[in-house]
Amino acid sequence: MATWHLQTPLEEETIRKLVIGDIVYLTGKAFTSRSRLQRWVFDEKHEFPTQMADLDLLIHVGPIVLEEESGYRLISFMPTSSLRFEKWGALSIDEWNLRMIVGKTTMGSETSNMMMMKGCVHVSPQSVSPNLWVDSIKIAGVALKDELGSIEAPWLLECTNLGPFVVDMDTKGNNLFDQIDIQVEKNKEKAFLILGIDKDFKPTKLYGTKKIQD
Repeated sequence: MATWHLQTPLEEETIRKLVIGDIVYLTGKAFTSRSRLQRWVFDEKHEFPTQMADLDLLIHVGPIVLEEESGYRLISFMPTSSLRFEKWGALSIDEWNLRMIVGKTTMGSETSNMMMMKGCVHVSPQSVSPNLWVDSIKIAGVALKDELGSIEAPWLLECTNLGPFVVDMDTKGNNLFDQIDIQVEKNKEKAFLILGIDKDFKPTKLYGTKKIQD
């Protein structure tokens, strides 16, 4: 496991050196996206905001931003689950030329395949530290705020040593969460054996389902 301090724009050669479990800190420009922006661009066929066109670092987050006379001030920042955007994952990497996606959890096989092709990774927060992250981020601009609303609009960010994040999907098709699932299953088998529980044991459902009578 290695620790990387990366500067945007991100170089493909460097990104391809990252492996799952590596720790990453990020400095430079990034932009935010949630489902509404991806639906706006990919499903509704609107133009992608020109302010973000050359950025290769995407953060799945809906930041809370306060608009003041002196400009925008970031109040709260916590990446959201990336798996909910799997529908557009491969498209966003391909069409937006992404090198890194920041978000909680993981993404699916189509996104993973595109990451291998294009040289892109997914990283997740290593800890819950939104207040620390606020100090590492400056709001540099916003697009489509009237059209999409403050939470869903893409925000342009200036990041300074933002992190730590852990690489959970790399350019070789490896997925940290898949490996964790395998280890969990192995540990569960050991626990069942120690406790004398049948390996086919299934937890009892709290609520039954009523059969609908014709």
